[in-house]
Amino acid sequence: MRVLAPCAAVLGALAASGCAAFGSPSAASTTDHRTFAAERGHGTSPGPGAGRSSSPATTRPLAGKIVGVDPGHNGLNYTDPAYIDRQIWNGREWENCNTTGTATASGYTEARFNFNVATYLAADLRAQGAKVVLTRHNNHGIGPCVNRRAQIIDHSGADVAIDIHADSGPSWGRGFAVLEPVADGPNDKIIAPALRFGRYVHSAFLQYTPLRPSDYYGHNGYIFRNNLAGLNLTTVPEVLIECSNMANSADAALLTSPSVQRKIAQALDAAIVRFLTGRWPSRSGG
Repeated sequence: MRVLAPCAAVLGALAASGCAAFGSPSAASTTDHRTFAAERGHGTSPGPGAGRSSSPATTRPLAGKIVGVDPGHNGLNYTDPAYIDRQIWNGREWENCNTTGTATASGYTEARFNFNVATYLAADLRAQGAKVVLTRHNNHGIGPCVNRRAQIIDHSGADVAIDIHADSGPSWGRGFAVLEPVADGPNDKIIAPALRFGRYVHSAFLQYTPLRPSDYYGHNGYIFRNNLAGLNLTTVPEVLIECSNMANSADAALLTSPSVQRKIAQALDAAIVRFLTGRWPSRSGG
């Protein structure tokens, strides 16, 4: 996400924004990941084929729930710099309406990656009974602005929301990071559940994907951000996931793989199910 013009150095940007790295949530994530494994390994888990005779609550655990999904950027943002560079208020400061996002060395764009993962995730969520609210419905448009995306999710009455991104860090850096909100007024009431949801996202990434916590950004795959409209303006529990570093060749190979994109969607789906139902899904994360 952060190869935005101009691109600031990773730690310099954090210092300038006053953001602080997580401390204790890393321990909480470890605990929750152990709980995840314990729940999934419990002897009462259904065997092969059991889903066919499962109750509606098991097969459609998200019935009646609303989930917001924000695939960052858009495929044609680069064609209209005047539009995406106009300034919007993000709750703390002025920022660009949107950006082009980043890309791999071979030109595979973050906007495309974000939308692919969102498409897989939306299908999984709908299959489980959820209503999915997307902030964009294709990858050949411009915008919407980041404050408008927050409005779309807020006005939908979503129970939880996820912002999907990929990062551009140093070429040697690898891994994912969960970006958490900082209380600033509109989002005060959702900080605690957002932190909890972020731990589930972190734990599910470890369980379902080949990606590991970032070794260059934040602390153990977590970081607070107070300068992003999507997190500042939200009135529903929401986090942003930087799925890995497109500037790193090994991470780029994973992020451009359809099978890994599906695994990432599966991880996000599992975290959402855990957050909304109190239980991890019983399906395999292999």
